[in-house]
Amino acid sequence: MELIIQLIAGAIGGNAAGAVLKNLNLGPLLNSVLGVIGGGLGGQILGMMGAGGMAAGGMAAGGGMDMGSIIASLASGGVGGGALMAIVGVVKNMMEKS
Repeated sequence: MELIIQLIAGAIGGNAAGAVLKNLNLGPLLNSVLGVIGGGLGGQILGMMGAGGMAAGGMAAGGGMDMGSIIASLASGGVGGGALMAIVGVVKNMMEKS
């Protein structure tokens, strides 16, 4: 469940970064795809570092996700998605200039 939240948050983060960073915007489809990839990767990396996902509380005693893990998944997915979209946008712009 956390991975799904991270992927959706990544897509939102990628499109939000594209809206804010107009010069790096790659269009809604590519922003979303890169956001999903970045959201999944970002969530997994932060989870391994102990900053998100299961390491932040993961499953509550009742078997469901607790609010802390949902927020951590949203944040890590959104940041990861926005970051990957921005990195690819910078690389694309650098390649166009040369």
